[in-house]
Amino acid sequence: MKKVEAIIKPFKLDEVKEALHEIGVSGITVTEAKGFGRQKGHTELYRGAEYVVDFLPKVKLEVVVPDTLADRVVEAIAAAAQTGRIGDGKIFVFAVESALRIRTGERDNDAI
Repeated sequence: MKKVEAIIKPFKLDEVKEALHEIGVSGITVTEAKGFGRQKGHTELYRGAEYVVDFLPKVKLEVVVPDTLADRVVEAIAAAAQTGRIGDGKIFVFAVESALRIRTGERDNDAI
């Protein structure tokens, strides 16, 4: 099993969710996050004063899938989340040793 984590722009969440649904992903976890990468934020003007916004709003998606589906999940997220502008985000893939569905006691691939 693989865990795919993606940090994306918030307004791309619906498109990514639809792309994952189309390839058969049944569940995702979404967390609101703030952060910055290479762009180090930006400056804004508010009531005549300039200030730095260094933590930009992001969304973190987490999904655990069978090994056979991991590459398709990464491709789907990347295609749906891409705007071509700085700050589109990142995708990370981790190996998952074990999974347990608490309600039924199912393990590993049956649990996801």
